[in-house]
Amino acid sequence: MSLQQGARQKLEHLIKEYDFTHAAEYVIEHTRQGVRLKKSKKEDYTHPCVSRVGGDPDLPSSIVWPQASSGTPMTFLAQLNLDEIHKYDESSLLPSSGMLYFFVGIDEPAFNIEHQVLFVQRDELDGAARRKSPNITTLEGKFTGYQLEARSSLEPPNYAYVDYDVIEDEEHDYEEYEDLSFAIRDRLREDVVQIFGYPEGQHDDAEYEAALMLLTGEQYKYSTEEALKRISEKLAGGETAAMQEIQDTLMLLEIDSDDDIGFLWWDAGVLQFFIRKEDLLAGRFDRTYCSLYSS
Repeated sequence: MSLQQGARQKLEHLIKEYDFTHAAEYVIEHTRQGVRLKKSKKEDYTHPCVSRVGGDPDLPSSIVWPQASSGTPMTFLAQLNLDEIHKYDESSLLPSSGMLYFFVGIDEPAFNIEHQVLFVQRDELDGAARRKSPNITTLEGKFTGYQLEARSSLEPPNYAYVDYDVIEDEEHDYEEYEDLSFAIRDRLREDVVQIFGYPEGQHDDAEYEAALMLLTGEQYKYSTEEALKRISEKLAGGETAAMQEIQDTLMLLEIDSDDDIGFLWWDAGVLQFFIRKEDLLAGRFDRTYCSLYSS
């Protein structure tokens, strides 16, 4: 999706400032628009239905607390007030109102993690109130709630996704690109949640893994070629349609490890949720994929 004019102007300015004009076209073309959310204050639960990470959710009485297949209640992760957040979604992909809730099961193994994403319409939130987490949930420990503050962000390719042949030349190496990408992201110390953009990882295959499971129900075998083949066999459009599906597999949410909240994804990694663009636009939040990356 093409960048908004203001975003493009910001990129062009930073590219010149960091003397990276040799790869300007690549950086502009591959930078994605996202939303970042930072911890704004420790939650005191005086105002229901704000965007929140950790702690307890504000749920309508009609919502049953999600359970893992073992029967253990899932751990609450975050609630996102879309009335607040959609204005920062420059790609206009999120619903314009309502609430998204994220719950997770046991985070082992790191792929196809049991989870549940709930979407509640705005008119169904009347009477939503704090519901304390069960004493025992799938993740051990208690997690401290923090209110979230959203802002629009620009997300250039990270080290797993960037094309080194394009960004590096005799006068520029990855360190110079990293300086530029830090300036573009403008990441804050209190950032803990990211919507859209590029997932953290060692390799650029997270979308292949997610798309393969969502479309075929098969587990990723660490081969993008094999994943593309299996997806192609599932779709009428063959490999062209399969590649489009992978490109349209979006990172719906990435949650960092955070000492204040108490989240620790293996060795200070991240928890990621993916969704097909078609399902996102249709509000099919029952069709998502969850995985974990840790170095």
